Amino acid sequence: MKKELHIFFTCLMFYTRIPCPKNIDHNPDYLNKASRYFPFIGWIVGSISFLAFYIFAQFLSVEIAVILAIIASILTTGAFHEDGFADVCDGFGGGWTKEKILMIMKDSAIGAYGAIGLILLFLLKFKLLSQSISLFQMENPMGLLQVFLLFISAHALSRLAAISITFTHEYSRDDATSKSKPIAKKHTWKEILGSFIFGLLPLLVLSYFHYNFLLVIIPVFIARYFLARYFQKWIDGYTGDCLGATQQVCEVVYYLSFLLIWKFI
Repeated sequence: MKKELHIFFTCLMFYTRIPCPKNIDHNPDYLNKASRYFPFIGWIVGSISFLAFYIFAQFLSVEIAVILAIIASILTTGAFHEDGFADVCDGFGGGWTKEKILMIMKDSAIGAYGAIGLILLFLLKFKLLSQSISLFQMENPMGLLQVFLLFISAHALSRLAAISITFTHEYSRDDATSKSKPIAKKHTWKEILGSFIFGLLPLLVLSYFHYNFLLVIIPVFIARYFLARYFQKWIDGYTGDCLGATQQVCEVVYYLSFLLIWKFI
């Protein structure tokens, strides 16, 4: 149990800005095993984001509360995944060879492709999440619970889609300069099983109220498949930035699929 707690806090420290015990560090072995808890981090980030939304929605409009909820999630993770998304936009937008793409993604400066990508990403998140929340009766306790599950399941499932790439593809960089290198090692059944349990459980609970919502798994993993194939084609695998970009894209795909399922199915 003590070792599992250490692994969990390693994951929490690596993927968020939440304070952890002083004895926790970026031990490569623990960080590799911590992938089993990555979707569970989505529970935590989603809960903080929902809490911010709920508090501000009491005296502000839903739209403003959604913006503040998105800000809360960014502050919690330190824009970890958004930064990866921007780097991928810059790298694949401006590079035409594996070496050039990897070099651009390694540059800490943000370019035009990254800036434009982030603007469109946040606009989509804001609009899709706002419309998704409006479908529920917030004054009803069950409706509020479903909004809570919406936040958590979106963050958890998108993180499952991202981390699953490490189960099926190879790390692209040949050196150890990236801080994401440790998670590129081989995984045991514990990492795979833990990831899927934590990634799918919130959606399974939400589907208790509306079973059709289980269908969001399909478009999310279709997006994951094409992203992984695209990364494989251009850089022979993935990097930490690719995982961050996958999480962000799959989160948006989740909200979009949710709305389409609600409307047409």
